[in-house]
Amino acid sequence: MSDLRSNPAVEYALLAALATLWGASYTFIKLGIATIPPVTLIAARTLIASLLLLAILQLRGIHLPHDRETWKRFLFQACLNSVVPFTLIAWAEYSVDAGLAAILNSTTPIFAFLLTVAITRHEPTTVRKLFGVIAGMAGICLIVGLQALNGLGRELISQLAIIAATISYAGAAIFGRNFKGLDPLVPAAGSLLCGTALLIPASLIIDRPWTLEPSTSSILALFGLSVFSTALAFAIYFRLIHTLGSVGTTAQAYLRVPIGVGIGVLFLGESLGPTAWIGFVCVFIGVLAMTLPTKPKQANAPAK
Repeated sequence: MSDLRSNPAVEYALLAALATLWGASYTFIKLGIATIPPVTLIAARTLIASLLLLAILQLRGIHLPHDRETWKRFLFQACLNSVVPFTLIAWAEYSVDAGLAAILNSTTPIFAFLLTVAITRHEPTTVRKLFGVIAGMAGICLIVGLQALNGLGRELISQLAIIAATISYAGAAIFGRNFKGLDPLVPAAGSLLCGTALLIPASLIIDRPWTLEPSTSSILALFGLSVFSTALAFAIYFRLIHTLGSVGTTAQAYLRVPIGVGIGVLFLGESLGPTAWIGFVCVFIGVLAMTLPTKPKQANAPAK
């Protein structure tokens, strides 16, 4: 298998793309749940995305594995990376703004770092990575303004649901390293298929989707969520797990908010204060600190 990390610039571009795709998901979800209940929205999201990835795998001549152990790992990954967090966030956005959801969810790298330090210890937990976690969170606060956090405390259960989803994402980033050696599309498709198998029956029982009358905007949001923020995003995600590592990949959570602000500046004519620009720098430094590869120690020169 070729070295995926032969061009770091490509990996950082993919990290930014992943942040953009998942940053847009909060708006897609907010539009979708307006007329589609959360469980049905997420069930349809995983179904459409998994079918799209299966079609791509078919075109590339790649087959899903047949052994039971791999599918058990797919099922566990599905619970961590889609079934639990997708549903919790969709439900929470009934009462939590999409922007606040993105802010709360940007703490994924912190939990990934803490889980790595406390449990798995599969990556070096350097002072540089700790600095990156702190710098990234400082940047988020500067970009959105401290007043954006005033909503914390209201709708506490919904906010705790998003934090629970964030912890689940952190666990998924760590567990995702178990799929090393597989084409990134394989665990993406396999885990989404498992998620679909769990969510479709739940949707049929809870929401009775045949009785729903979704609006055009909700349907379009569902397709945007499925194609871009799920199928494409998952393919990038599983690649980055093996090139940037678990903590490094979760660093894209910091980029979601500044990318959203940047879109507002470019297309909506919004303006940024000086503290926001400082925040961009903090986020950039934080991402670099968590994703730059650690130089291997050089062996001592043989004695002459």
